[in-house]
Amino acid sequence: MSLGMRAALTAALVVAGLGALPAGAAEFTDSAGRIVTLPPAINRVMPASPTAEVLVYVLAPDKLAGWARPPRPGLPARYARLPVLGQLAGPSAAAPAVARVHPDLILDAGTVTPERAALADRISQETGVPYILVDNSFDRTPTMLRTIGRLLGAAGRADDLAGSAEHAIDALRGRLLIQSATDRPLVYYARGANGLETGLPGSGAGAAIDAAGAINVARAFGTGERIAVTPQQVQQWNPAVIIAEDPVFFRNVQRDPPWRGIAAVRDKKVYLEPSTPFGWIDDPPGINRLIGLYWLSQLFYPAQTQDDLRGLMTDFYDKFYGIKLTDQQVEAIAKPAGIPPSDTPHLAALPLGTAPLSSVPGAVPAVPGAVNEPGRRGVLPNAAPPVQTTPSYLMPK
Repeated sequence: MSLGMRAALTAALVVAGLGALPAGAAEFTDSAGRIVTLPPAINRVMPASPTAEVLVYVLAPDKLAGWARPPRPGLPARYARLPVLGQLAGPSAAAPAVARVHPDLILDAGTVTPERAALADRISQETGVPYILVDNSFDRTPTMLRTIGRLLGAAGRADDLAGSAEHAIDALRGRLLIQSATDRPLVYYARGANGLETGLPGSGAGAAIDAAGAINVARAFGTGERIAVTPQQVQQWNPAVIIAEDPVFFRNVQRDPPWRGIAAVRDKKVYLEPSTPFGWIDDPPGINRLIGLYWLSQLFYPAQTQDDLRGLMTDFYDKFYGIKLTDQQVEAIAKPAGIPPSDTPHLAALPLGTAPLSSVPGAVPAVPGAVNEPGRRGVLPNAAPPVQTTPSYLMPK
């Protein structure tokens, strides 16, 4: 069964199982297998982690009770002003934050482990607020969007965004099928101001690099989250591409003697990960990584990639974040990330659905066949007739 068929079947089951939610309390089984009793209405959601806050923001921003960490520049002012609640590391830390904002639901998204499920149980028992945990791995992204969208009363928008997520995942998988394993580039993800922390396979950063079809040079250390490495280890790995998470490292790497002989530095293939308002690889490891898949794919396989990344970027930010990037903002993001200029208009690859975007600040409904407003790159593809209720998965060429 294809990914799209599995996602559609799961969405149908979710709809059936949650049909009574608006009328009264209902039980919900989360990704850890925990049965959680939900309130009749969910109007305020407290994120337990940065990954969860992005999920709530893109689906139903008006229901976001606050941020797990200080928001970065670039978000609409009304949401940037929401309180910073902190990440929920334990019941004692959670109780004051919960009392401050009185949420109807606590939501976490990430890797599902027994320890994380036990923490959710303890916080829920301590605060009296239902707490659900959802798996946010790449394969489950469309299902996660549909499921949480229905919980938050944003089913139409969730279906639209889930269609875009399926499109990104399926399109890149198809592209990778034609790549030989021996032709995949060696990539080092450099974290921190000195570039000497990296993400292992299995981490949020590792998942993004793997999904885009590259070889993570730190794979010799096995799976896990993050590790510290030495300049000598990076020299031995000799990566062909380096992705810098920190702008300080990105500015200094060309002048730093230990790095000069590495292939990526010598060939000027060091790129800065975009991070405004959310990272494209690992900051946090949430649905914000979808646009990063297109970017990494073009960095790793430029000869096989025809995407207009600047057009995709502006469409993604508008569609998912409700942010309309200016030409200056696009250039500031694109240049250090190695995204080439758009010489001619291209068709944007994100499919259009029929869900209204009025729930996202600054967003406007797409008009079938309409050209983007002045200053935007690309032309929106023709959408399906208004009566269509499922998004298109066709990628215009």
